[in-house]
Amino acid sequence: MREFALVDRLAQRLNPQRADTRLGIGDDAALIAPPPGQELAITTDTLIAGRHFPSDTAAFDIGYKALAVNLSDLAAMGAAPAWVTIALAAPELDADWCDALLDGALAAIGRASVDIIGGDTTRGELTLTITAIGCVPPSAALRRSGARVGDLIAVTGTLGDAAYGLQCWDARASASPDQQACIARLTRPSWRTGWALRGLASAAIDVSDGLAADLGHILNASGVGACVNIDALPASPALARACDRDQRRQLQFAGGDDYELCITLADSALDSARAALDCPLTVIGRVEAEAGLRVVDREERPWAVEDTRGWDHFA
Repeated sequence: MREFALVDRLAQRLNPQRADTRLGIGDDAALIAPPPGQELAITTDTLIAGRHFPSDTAAFDIGYKALAVNLSDLAAMGAAPAWVTIALAAPELDADWCDALLDGALAAIGRASVDIIGGDTTRGELTLTITAIGCVPPSAALRRSGARVGDLIAVTGTLGDAAYGLQCWDARASASPDQQACIARLTRPSWRTGWALRGLASAAIDVSDGLAADLGHILNASGVGACVNIDALPASPALARACDRDQRRQLQFAGGDDYELCITLADSALDSARAALDCPLTVIGRVEAEAGLRVVDREERPWAVEDTRGWDHFA
């Protein structure tokens, strides 16, 4: 398929749904009208085959993950998603593959009010670059720098599934049901309604590079430390059955790609935060004055931290 045939195909499938999308695909640029009195939150992520997802990932799952990880970044800022652009580099354009990619992207958006308003295509190594734009009231954005001494530390959903799913990827044809469940979390991560936490969370980040690294970003930005209970980290039933305790702990603490939210909040805000979210919220620790990240088990014994650096593209 030729490039302009793809553009025409996309334009037919992606009629704008939002009233504030004034012009979508088809011109040199899209036109949007941000809601009055709102700030725009803008994030961009590039996903490369063989680095951010296995090269033999299905097109639907590539589209799903590419959208989900960007919508998760907006959620971590407390922004409601509104618009997305997709830039695609591919060795060739196959109509069925492109349709499946778009199907996955739309599935990740789900019922959210988000328009795909444009992007770009070029020939090259399979790469997707997504720009997602959301809206947030002035001074209401969740940031990494707001954690306060005494705050609770909590995470949405469960941790470790995606990292274990990646370990099982090459043997997925014979994977057990529990392993398949974790592989599904790798290819189709959930993104959370972070905007529901405005005014409740003091700081937030999404867990993309591993809890240790991402919580570390909050602590560094806020100038505080923390103590985390390794045995409090929430695990899915599938991960709990598939891994022994030591393997599970390491996957949950240092594994990435879960795209859950890690937040800090006052004790008094916990019940409201749980009621506002559409997923579980588990307390895993508390913010401390002394810099650094301490990790203990349920018996308050120190747990040896192997590596808190997280994923680094240039390490």
